[in-house]
Order: sequence, then structure tokens, then C-alpha cells
Amino acid sequence: MVKEKIVDIFVDLLGVSAEEVTENARLIEDLAVDSLDAVELSLALEEQFSLTVEDHEIEQLQTVSDVINLIQGKLG
Repeated sequence: MVKEKIVDIFVDLLGVSAEEVTENARLIEDLAVDSLDAVELSLALEEQFSLTVEDHEIEQLQTVSDVINLIQGKLG
């Protein structure tokens, strides 16, 4: 469920297809996430999951799997 919601966020935010948003997809290299996208991603994750994502946490994320693991860790 978390993974599907995160994939939906990437699709909506970046205009990529769901097939491109694999767990191994690299945010910068594969999905072309830039600094503005990272801020928007952070806000979208906070809104979707009702939690706080710190700037330093977003900066450390390299793959979609990292995003999933961060959110699952915060949700417990």
C-alpha cells in the first residue's frame, strides 16, 4: 500500500509512467528529480502520509526504494 501510494506520487509529480518507478530507479539519474522536485516530493509525502520529512532525509535518498524505506520506517 505504501509503495503504491509513493509510485502514484512520482507519477503525478514527475509525469513519468508507473513502469518507470521501480524500486531500483535512481531519483536523479533515472527519474530526473531536481532540487525543486525534491521539495515537492517531500511536501507530497508529508501530506499523503501525515508525517514530517526533514530536508536532510530527502537529501540522503537515492532510489525509490530509499523513499519507501524512509516512509515505512516513519510509519512504524
